[in-house]
Amino acid sequence: MNFDARQRQQNLDRLASESFDLLVIGGGITGAGVALDAASRGLRTALVERGDFAAGTSSRSSKLVHGGLRYLQQKEFRLVYEALAERQRLLRLAPHLVKPLPFLIPVFAAGVTGQAKARAYARGIGTALWMYDVTGGARIGKLHKRLSKREALELMPDLDGRKLAAGFLYYDARVDDARLTLMVVKTAASLGAVVANRVDATGLLRSGGQVGGAVLTDRLTGRQLETGAAVVVNAAGVWADELRALDEGSNPRSIRPAKGVHITLPAGRPALDIAAVLSVPGDRRSVFVIPWGDRIYVGTTDTDYEGPLEDPQCTAADIDYLLGAVNAWVTKPVGRHEVLGTWAGLRPLVGGSDPAAEAGSARAGSARGSGVSRGKAARTADLSRRHSVRVAPSGLVTIVGGKLTTYRAMAEDSVDEAVRVMRLHRGGAGGRDHRTARVPDSRSGSTPLFGADGYEELTEPDAAERLGLPADVLAHLAGRFGGHARAVAAMVRERPELGERLVPGSPTSRPRRSTPSATRWP
Repeated sequence: MNFDARQRQQNLDRLASESFDLLVIGGGITGAGVALDAASRGLRTALVERGDFAAGTSSRSSKLVHGGLRYLQQKEFRLVYEALAERQRLLRLAPHLVKPLPFLIPVFAAGVTGQAKARAYARGIGTALWMYDVTGGARIGKLHKRLSKREALELMPDLDGRKLAAGFLYYDARVDDARLTLMVVKTAASLGAVVANRVDATGLLRSGGQVGGAVLTDRLTGRQLETGAAVVVNAAGVWADELRALDEGSNPRSIRPAKGVHITLPAGRPALDIAAVLSVPGDRRSVFVIPWGDRIYVGTTDTDYEGPLEDPQCTAADIDYLLGAVNAWVTKPVGRHEVLGTWAGLRPLVGGSDPAAEAGSARAGSARGSGVSRGKAARTADLSRRHSVRVAPSGLVTIVGGKLTTYRAMAEDSVDEAVRVMRLHRGGAGGRDHRTARVPDSRSGSTPLFGADGYEELTEPDAAERLGLPADVLAHLAGRFGGHARAVAAMVRERPELGERLVPGSPTSRPRRSTPSATRWP
């Protein structure tokens, strides 16, 4: 697939000259999912993003595809069930990107509540894990397991054995969130969606009081164009209220941004063989400690945010919070000087001042669950991660809330609502009634993502030798490009210098960083 600058220009020309059934604004994982779901149903679909695809929240997550064990404590059983079902779909539809990941939950005796309450806490965790398995966690092929103190220390040797009582092992999955988003965009494009990044929606087109497209601005050249669409879907994440303001005349403040910060540490700090979930002393939260290549990352925080949306910052207090969560339970404390990097993202939680969001109307506020706020006094950590699909009187469809794992279900709900709007407001206009009458149900749940085809062959023992690549390099490329890693191998055969490692010991080679603009790059 050609994703170069020339293709982008052709797509801009199409945006200026064609009309679409759906125009999706926002190229994070949610908008990409909406574009894929719509294109898979045969709808004429366009997707624009004012920055780079996944440049916002979708590249700054905890990089997990998971049910959310803690949501069981909030009695969000439906959310956990849906998330675990989506996790299983992603393991099947994107095996090159989504990988099973074992987690350790240590159970501490000293320093928490004492031996008696520690036993009660362990029973509670065990019950929650059984519920997790029954709700859908067991679909990954493994059940949770109770571990002895010795077994837990073998998995995470730096744990303080004086405080440790036992542990649990359970399974979820991990993913490169930005890569997942890009593969969803490419899958949508392969199905006919017209996509373009660095295109800003600066206005909305109207006809008879209904939104009928958008005024778009190419941020690279300043070129303005008008794109007509039967329905506009607002999937701009934490910026969704800004687009709604173009429709409603004022910012509805329906979103409560929650900042999530992660820190990156050297491998071995702390020493662990698998991912871990550590409770935060004095808080009703836990943080993940996750090995990723030659690094470990720890996160996340969950706090209210009222600053600029474009670039949330990691503060000293954020770092201290995450280090404190780790250092409370290990024998070798991690120092601030060991923090190699940080990232911060904003969750677009439903919980602002918008009456429709607060009321959680089954039709106007949500197509699947309301994600209703518990009031401004509630911590963002306590707000629901369910999503809300809102249809404005103008026909503008807005999707907010949710989580990375459930992006496809969110997209399905959004497109269902968009089709309903088309049938309600556009029936008979321009001959669209016969098209909407034939729109099938969602097919995204059975559509493999770009790169899934041919991936399994690249995991065969002799695959690296057949392609002429070192085994670690092939594993790295296959984990990012899937079956299209063969295209990279072909480039290396033609130009062996491209096979040189950028950093000694790293599997990253030159084709990942230096690609001629005319190359049809996977």
